[in-house]
Amino acid sequence: MALIGWQTIGYPSIDESRTLVTALIDGGFDLIELGVPFSDPQADGTTIQRASFEALRQGATLGAALDTVRTLRAEGVVAPLILMSYYNPILSRGLARFAADACAAGVDGVIVPDLPAEESDDLIAAVEPVGIDVIFLVAPTTPDARLRAIAARARGFLYCVSLTGVTGARQSLPDDLPTYLARVRAFTDVPLAVGFGVSSPEHVASLRGVADAAIIASAIIDRMDRADPIDRAGPLRAFARELRVAADCP
Repeated sequence: MALIGWQTIGYPSIDESRTLVTALIDGGFDLIELGVPFSDPQADGTTIQRASFEALRQGATLGAALDTVRTLRAEGVVAPLILMSYYNPILSRGLARFAADACAAGVDGVIVPDLPAEESDDLIAAVEPVGIDVIFLVAPTTPDARLRAIAARARGFLYCVSLTGVTGARQSLPDDLPTYLARVRAFTDVPLAVGFGVSSPEHVASLRGVADAAIIASAIIDRMDRADPIDRAGPLRAFARELRVAADCP
């Protein structure tokens, strides 16, 4: 099972958010979501909201996120890097320019949580020719008709929101998660990645054989906040190794 990690670009600083990406990959994460800070992050809970606010104060932008990807590629990072951005920064940059800049930087995919799949065709038409996947979210409340429409557009993987609500670490995952994922699987062959609330090795272990990937975001920021500012990379690398063991070992 793959592990997908998270860094908010610009938190705690632009440079450190880049170096912490490398720590997560070294510890065992397979893909990394790079969060583009936004003033109105509707899908995010308090942890990522706070990180985004601080990142905006640091001057982080979509351009800074693209620069981060470019630098990581120059440093030899080959793991897939996915931008998670609300639509306004992308639309403001212009779809054609965004596609060209993201491709040149080395972006593999983009998640746009406030862009409905039914309104995404312009973005898909801009980025798909340059090899960038638009990754869509589905939720337990998504009806079958919408699941079918989203699955028809799905590339890379489907982001399966585990619960009705916003991002943030939870004590437990929903008991009906296997049933929900089986319903999604009936509509697509692309990998299914589970996020929102996944925060511990126990959660990751519970997804083995059910999901193709686990997405950990807020729990990473929580670890960063508890770590000594002199060395945030060490605790993140150790956390990643714990999650890697949980993903791999029966």
